Amino acid sequence: MTKILVPTDFSPNAFHAIEYALRLCENATCEFYLLHVYSPPIYRIDYALGSPGQIGLPDEHKYIAESSLEKLLEQIKEKFENHRHTFVLHASLNTLVDEIKNIVQRENIDFVVMGTQGATGAKEILLGSNTVQAMENMEVPVLAIPSNFGFELPRHLLFPTDFEVDYGRAPLDFLFWIAKLWHSKIHILHVSSPGGLTLEQENNKAKLEGLMLEHNHDSHDLPDQELIQAINSFQERTPIDMLSMINNRHSFFERLFMEPVIKNIGLHSKVPFLVLPYGVEA
Repeated sequence: MTKILVPTDFSPNAFHAIEYALRLCENATCEFYLLHVYSPPIYRIDYALGSPGQIGLPDEHKYIAESSLEKLLEQIKEKFENHRHTFVLHASLNTLVDEIKNIVQRENIDFVVMGTQGATGAKEILLGSNTVQAMENMEVPVLAIPSNFGFELPRHLLFPTDFEVDYGRAPLDFLFWIAKLWHSKIHILHVSSPGGLTLEQENNKAKLEGLMLEHNHDSHDLPDQELIQAINSFQERTPIDMLSMINNRHSFFERLFMEPVIKNIGLHSKVPFLVLPYGVEA
């Protein structure tokens, strides 16, 4: 059974991410963990001493959070009844990223689905600080769903690479899982550099090609240019339904968040963005 963690702040965007997750996995047996983290508007003395429940005091915030999760579950079941899906509700006083980490480790979560904007709906925040932190720190895949992206079958998955990753089986398992679930085609995108590939990159490329043999895929080499420009250029010719990258430290994934130009292009507001952790080789 696949275990999926979906944080929610009860905003329309958060529900949109839940809807996407449910439809993406409609043909798979899954257990969804619906998570809401809360904090009191004023840091009260009972919270400073510990959880109010632990010292015998009523915790109104926890009660409200749990009640809201129950209402959310009713809404989900009314709209998406699926005998393959079960749900676990979890409310916690914590920071969002820390609680996601806790649940991922404790419950052996397979992947996390998040919206790209929170309750504030700030238009200038394309990914949101919590989503970026989750992408950078999680040991499981994180799938970010744009607020304005209606569900489309993920038939075409774009996978940009600079061949700097020593590809083991583990980092790509989830990408392959989606591809198999929806009979998707994986498009490998590489931006050529004037100096060509190093011997290490050639070896990594060969390993990746070996892993892709049993999957429907195609390889694309684009002339030297900025990564964002290359992705946008590719999408103009071949519309994609999901963008996927490996979070490899010191690779172009890291530079993607450091470059200010990303805030002006709105790249990640177009399609779901899947970030795969860089794990140990299988």
